[in-house]
Amino acid sequence: MIVWVCGALLILLLGGWVVLNQKCGGRYRHFSRISMEGLRLRKLTPPFLYILETTRVSTRAPILFFRIQRSVQKIYGLRHSAEMSLIFMADCLAYSWLVLIGGCLWSMSTGDPVGIWGGVLLSVLLPASMVKDLSKKALIRDQDIVMELPEMLNKMILLVGAGENVQKAIVHCVERKSEDKHPLYVELRKMIGDWESGHSFQQAFEQFSKRCAIQEVSIFTTTVLLNFRRGGNDFVVALRDLSRVLWEKRKAIARTRGEQASSKLIFPMVVIFMIVIVLVGAPALMMMNM
Repeated sequence: MIVWVCGALLILLLGGWVVLNQKCGGRYRHFSRISMEGLRLRKLTPPFLYILETTRVSTRAPILFFRIQRSVQKIYGLRHSAEMSLIFMADCLAYSWLVLIGGCLWSMSTGDPVGIWGGVLLSVLLPASMVKDLSKKALIRDQDIVMELPEMLNKMILLVGAGENVQKAIVHCVERKSEDKHPLYVELRKMIGDWESGHSFQQAFEQFSKRCAIQEVSIFTTTVLLNFRRGGNDFVVALRDLSRVLWEKRKAIARTRGEQASSKLIFPMVVIFMIVIVLVGAPALMMMNM
């Protein structure tokens, strides 16, 4: 019985994908031109994009869609963020589809329902772990920016105190990190490109704050925009006050990361401890039995 059920489900999964791919494969061809790292099943996603579009997942599950889109915006930028979110969700569904197919094949070959039940379970857990991993990448990016911001701010304070204006100080800080792929300097390069292409300093800075979407960056942007016209000692004092706050934030993040790293070592240490106990205790037990 289980073989027939798995066979019917396998035909439904494969046949449904083929039919939908023939129906809408060319409809989402422009999505392939959107660059997005880390997705390995892009060629399988058109049917799942069609399913997501017809079910209107963005309106039926707005909290999930907003969470994914917010993380995508932080990692890949604001441009095409809605399309990227749909591509990511379609990639998650493609993984679930493959896992279900694998579970059906396992149950058909062994006659054991464990394969199909395991496939169903993994098809739910795998997308959830992918969404969690995306959120974790966005959180790490935010923490990296907050940790690097006070370093860059100290350089700005020195340059402005030496007589440079704000724009030149920022450009000088970024040029020193011209080869750095750090997210803060990537966003600063975009900001410099904005004002060099005709945007005002205020507009470029506001766009920089929106792209980062971090409270500390918003405070930094507000402080600079409120005080950069004054220049001189007032501006330097405002930056120094902000620098003290940001250094405290950096210390807190470093402390949190240290605690997380130490907690990850607990399981390997327990395993090593159990191995040592076995190695030491096994000879003693063998001698007692003799």
